[in-house]
Amino acid sequence: MERDWTPDELAHAGPEHLDPGFVSRFDRKQGHPDPAGDLDLLRSHGLSADSVVVDLGAGTGQFAVPAARAFGRVVAVEVSPAMRDVLRERAAAEGLATLECVRGGFLTYEHSGPPADAVFTRHALHQLPDFWKVLALHRIAGMLRPGGILRIHDLVYDVPAQRIEEFVESWLEDAPEDPATGYTREDLAEHIRTEHSTFRWLLEPMLTATGFEIADASFRGSVYASYTCVRR
Repeated sequence: MERDWTPDELAHAGPEHLDPGFVSRFDRKQGHPDPAGDLDLLRSHGLSADSVVVDLGAGTGQFAVPAARAFGRVVAVEVSPAMRDVLRERAAAEGLATLECVRGGFLTYEHSGPPADAVFTRHALHQLPDFWKVLALHRIAGMLRPGGILRIHDLVYDVPAQRIEEFVESWLEDAPEDPATGYTREDLAEHIRTEHSTFRWLLEPMLTATGFEIADASFRGSVYASYTCVRR
């Protein structure tokens, strides 16, 4: 989908994700999310050792690496060269022949081979403005088989418009102070200013319009969202 009217996804990735120094500390700052729940969820939807999974915005491989031990083919798609370097090192160290690490993003990755059984993305879709989220979701639907699963974790605002300022101040107030162990008030304020987290009441119609049925949605703290969607 590289046309003269499409954005540069590398520019939308955020400068910190292109910095090898930041990337080396990324896993600690992210808090080492346990992939077991997501792997079990995909298995509960019929995925097995023969399944194809695409991880969009794979980062350092926190999901892609364990997924490659569970499924037949895992494609880790990442736009940041620094992230891809870490991913490839991990895959090589563990001898994961089923893990493919490719350059690309939501708007540029071109899936090949059998349709994917599942697409996974964690804290990456918010890097795109809403117009481009819709096109990204449409492209994801195109790479999934009918009945395939889209699993999303992202920052999504589950608040009404009239409460957004109150919510933001409360969210920033609760942020940790140590930047080595989490995202500080300054980090979150930068996210709000420069990235493109959307509202729940905008994202869910996008999912429906692009061919998905929302099977499950859960929120933590009115901002950390998890969606399980089935491609119609």
